[in-house]
Amino acid sequence: MPADRMTRRGFLAAGTAAASSALMSRGVAARAPRKVRYIDIHTHLGAFYPGRELTAELLVDFMDEHGIEKACVLPLISPESAPIPQPVSNAIEACEKFPDRIIPFCSVDPRILTVPPQRPGHVGGIKGLIDILKRYQDQGCRGLGEHKTGMLFDSKQNMYLYEACAEVGLPILYHLDDIRNIDGPDLPRVERVLQAFPELPLIGHAAGFWASISGDATIEDFGRYPEIPTPVAPGGALDRLMQKYPNMYGDLSEPGGHRAIARDLEFGREFIIRNADQLLFGTDVLMPEQEIPQFELFDSLDLPEDVQAKVYRGNAARLLKLDDESDV
Repeated sequence: MPADRMTRRGFLAAGTAAASSALMSRGVAARAPRKVRYIDIHTHLGAFYPGRELTAELLVDFMDEHGIEKACVLPLISPESAPIPQPVSNAIEACEKFPDRIIPFCSVDPRILTVPPQRPGHVGGIKGLIDILKRYQDQGCRGLGEHKTGMLFDSKQNMYLYEACAEVGLPILYHLDDIRNIDGPDLPRVERVLQAFPELPLIGHAAGFWASISGDATIEDFGRYPEIPTPVAPGGALDRLMQKYPNMYGDLSEPGGHRAIARDLEFGREFIIRNADQLLFGTDVLMPEQEIPQFELFDSLDLPEDVQAKVYRGNAARLLKLDDESDV
């Protein structure tokens, strides 16, 4: 592995010391406490790494500690997605234990159905995917994710899944890097999907997606995290696509989301304000005692209250159709 490539596990093990030091060295101090409780768009349950299982009880403790009102639990089922699979049942069972706190997502790998959708008389293809998604909806699932397959982002099988999600009304939270849901600089494959399904919310996440905040992003950047500080070059694909497509969203979790903002704090703050209707707070917490640098980072940015309300909570409530519920 190249020396300049920081892995996810290496980042998590390193904690937040380097990021915190960089923030302080640039004169960013903590501001007044935020007034909005979070809806966390991205958490996991189970053991991502052996011996580091995150239970529903531990997740709720984490939420209570950090002022998180509700959290979305995302399964990991594709062979490329995690060392240890995390089934949809984890999320559904956690919701049954904590119905006021946990929002389950489902996940379906489109490769499980190989019957061509145009073959008459067969339950397969898009129809089969729709049937599966509806069953998950009936069990309380509000979105699909984490979508994390080792295919091109706009591969034929992925396009079947996107069409099925559009049909049943499930937003998709997807992982994009150099080996999962693959795209290239300027995100042409993502744009094709945005165009094909204009009513389908697509929530981007991970190193490749967030590298695209900068106009000079290369395919090598899709598989690594930038150093702090690293200036953001103008002309990034994320600004362009968010301004052009209302169904383009960004999940600020994980090292990718944190570093996209922390690498260039002035640009990062203005990026959040500029795209406040299409960004969602998340942690990607997946194991006990995990350091989450997003809390310190976002508290330091002194974001306007209306921006906080949208990014920290409002956008997630709208996308997941929580606004009409009496307990929200």
